[in-house]
Amino acid sequence: MTVSTPKPFLARVSDALPDLHPSERKLAELVLDFPGEMAGYTATEIAELANVSNATVSRFVRRIGYGSFDEARRAVRDEQQAGTALLRMSADTPQSGGAVARHLMASQQNLELTYGGLDDTVIDYLAEAMIAAPRVWFVGFRAGQSFAQYLGWQCSQVLPLVTVLPRAGETLAESFASLDARDVVFLVALRRKPKLTQAVAEATKQAGAALAVLADGPTPDLAGADWHLTSATSTTAPLMNHVSSMAVCNLIGARIIELSGAAGRARMAAIEESHRRFDEL
Repeated sequence: MTVSTPKPFLARVSDALPDLHPSERKLAELVLDFPGEMAGYTATEIAELANVSNATVSRFVRRIGYGSFDEARRAVRDEQQAGTALLRMSADTPQSGGAVARHLMASQQNLELTYGGLDDTVIDYLAEAMIAAPRVWFVGFRAGQSFAQYLGWQCSQVLPLVTVLPRAGETLAESFASLDARDVVFLVALRRKPKLTQAVAEATKQAGAALAVLADGPTPDLAGADWHLTSATSTTAPLMNHVSSMAVCNLIGARIIELSGAAGRARMAAIEESHRRFDEL
């Protein structure tokens, strides 16, 4: 049986907009400008912000398909947790002063949480598996693509066969047809990850290859991975704080280079010689 996915909060508001009463429309426009308000305020506070009545708030949430204001607020909070940037915007979000300090504090907290969950043995085991694999695949979508690209680039200094996906002009199927049981796939599964993420994990396990996952939240759909690494990305700003995601990628890349031994040094020497030959740097 197919289970339908609930329509997102903002989509409900937008769909209902043409048919709303003027006072409800006034509330809807506030919500569309700063939808995160729904998560942090009571119905009375929302009514005061929009200069409408409590009854209007009640009618509005029923119009968009929720049984109560609390149900609508829980839906917004769930979508905030899932990584929807717009839902973290607030009318009270400071626009100037202190932004640097707040970002630094969030970054420090995320780094502490992330490093507190890392283990030397696990990192080195993963690094050694990548070094031993015929090919290492780095896969990431949306924000995860940048980290897959970064780690793949760094590891290519010592690993002879590295593939970063998705590649321009290719389907995943065309690339993954070459996946071998001896390979390692490093999958970056950051919020909000597309459905293809799970498909990549399933294809990896079906091929018998090893799977490492870097995620910033619970991933029960990726429970079959051989390595689970978590980067904390909490924030009060519109964008998720990915400082710790880069830190984990940097750590893994550094350990791969450090543990690659004579073969890694020989490849790095060959790259340097090519730099001189091409006069690129």
